[in-house]
This record gives sequence, C-alpha cells and structure tokens, in this order.
Amino acid sequence: MKSIACIAAVTACLAVETASAETVWQLASAYSDSTFHTANLRQFAADVALATGGKLTIEVRSNGTLAPMAQIESKVESGSIAAGEVISGALAQRIPIADVDSVPFIVSSYDDARRLWKAERPVLDAQLAAHGLIALYAVAWPPQGLYSTKPLHRLGELQGSRMRTYNAATQRIAQKLGATPVDVPSTDLGRAISAGQIDSMLTSTTTGADVRAWEHMKYFYDVRAWYPKNIVLVNAAALNALEPSVKSAVMAAAVAAEDRGWKQSVAAAGASLSALATGGMHIDPVDYVFHNELGQQGERFSVEYVRAIGAPANSVLIPYFAGNH
Repeated sequence: MKSIACIAAVTACLAVETASAETVWQLASAYSDSTFHTANLRQFAADVALATGGKLTIEVRSNGTLAPMAQIESKVESGSIAAGEVISGALAQRIPIADVDSVPFIVSSYDDARRLWKAERPVLDAQLAAHGLIALYAVAWPPQGLYSTKPLHRLGELQGSRMRTYNAATQRIAQKLGATPVDVPSTDLGRAISAGQIDSMLTSTTTGADVRAWEHMKYFYDVRAWYPKNIVLVNAAALNALEPSVKSAVMAAAVAAEDRGWKQSVAAAGASLSALATGGMHIDPVDYVFHNELGQQGERFSVEYVRAIGAPANSVLIPYFAGNH
C-alpha cells in the first residue's frame, strides 16, 4: 500500500511539473481578423505552438477585445498582458523614435522601407529595453498614396485643397503643402469622402479600397509617402522566463513572421491598387519633376524630425541615407 501511495504521489508531482511547463500568453491586437497583419499573427502563434510542442500557447485577441490600441503598449510593459501589436505611431507616444517610418517622402519602395527598419531596430531595441519590452518583429502596411478629386501635376496644386489629416504628422504635411487640414479619424473616413468634405488625402491603397474612395476622389498617385508599420512587442520578463528552447522557438517564429508579413503586405498593396482601378479611379503616374518635388519635401521633413527627436533620429537616418548611395 505504501508503494502504491508513493507512486501516486510521484505521479501527482510530475503532473504539476508538466502543467507548470505549459505557458499561455495573451497577445492583444486592435485590428480585425480581415487584415493580413492579424492572419500573420495567428500563423506566428501556430508556429510557436508547433515548434514548442504546446509548451507555449499564444492566444491572439484581435479587434481590440483585450485592449484598445492606445493601451496595448502600457499593458505589455506592466505585464498585465504578455504581448501585443501596435502601429508605430501609437508606440511613438512613449518612444518617439518608433515612428521614424512616418517621415514622409524619404522612402520609395518596400526595399527602402526594410532598410529603414534595419537602421531603426538597434536604436528602438535599446529604448524598448528601458521599458522592459522587446520587439519580436515588425511588418509594414502598404505605402501611403495621394488621392485627389482633381488631376495633379505638381505639389503646389494641393494649395488651398481640403486635405484629410488624422494626427500631428499629417497635419504638418498639409500645412507645409499649403492645404487646409481637415481632421478625419479612420472610422469616419468613408462618410467624409462620400459627403465631399475632403479634396485630397494621403492613405494606403488598402484603406482607399475599403472606403471606396473612387466614389468621390477620381485620381490616385502612387507617391509612396511612407510605409507605417506594426510592431509586435513582448514583455521582456515574460520572454526571458521561458526555458531556452522555447524562447529560441519564439524568436525563430518571429523572424519567419516578419519575412512572411512583408510579402503579404506587398501582395495586399498590389491587390488593393487593382481594386482602385477596377472601381474607376485614374492611377496616374508621378513624373520626374513631381518625384523630385517629393524628394525635396522629404529632405525638409527629415531635418525637422532630427531637430524634434535629436540624436536617436540621427542614429537611424544617417546610416539609412548612407545606404541610398
């Protein structure tokens, strides 16, 4: 009887040890399941579960059900949730260098955007570490294009137009271009377009297709003003508490998710551009002079950004621009 009792006790202990080796993370996202970012998050979670043999389960909570965008970073930092996805502009509220990707007119391709992220990452990682955070991976949205109710040949033709803005950066762009800023959050964009409240805007092809921009704005210019990105953050203590093999699996899955996500973004950009054309929008080319004007504006905005952010901005932009030559 004693031997049976001992066996039962050992079995119970092993069960407790097995249970304690299984970890569940909650990962918050404000985006819906229809976005490629969320699909990528779910694949990342599936890859981690498979690679760790179920030792780590990541539950993706999308559509803001766990936390709104504005609260995700602070909740991950405090440890109340293990991980979360934020757009760079939201993270910049606490860590200003995070939205260097929103400096307009300094990138012109996905390759440029990835080089900018490569230059930014060590600077951002150091600042995240001070907040107890680690960036697992980042994926860009399709680039911001220029929509207009009338054909444009030069930036000066935007002067006096009512340009949609949604944050301080876009308001500054409108002001520098001589346009009148009209604050329109993303939730009201479709209504504002259909009501004819704005004449121009900078936003992605995916957003333009979602809100059927062609119903009021007939002209689109693929100026690729900037490539905002989503960054997936994890609480450093939660990551470092994992056994080494599980932590390694998470980091490997993150590398795969970043590569996969950028490819998905390229595909989404192409599909939504086709949707704009199918809807009846003119996809007009950006000529040489227009392109040079955009580059000049990019130089001005990058100087402003360095003045506002200081040394961290130089640490990112100097190597990025050096790589352009």
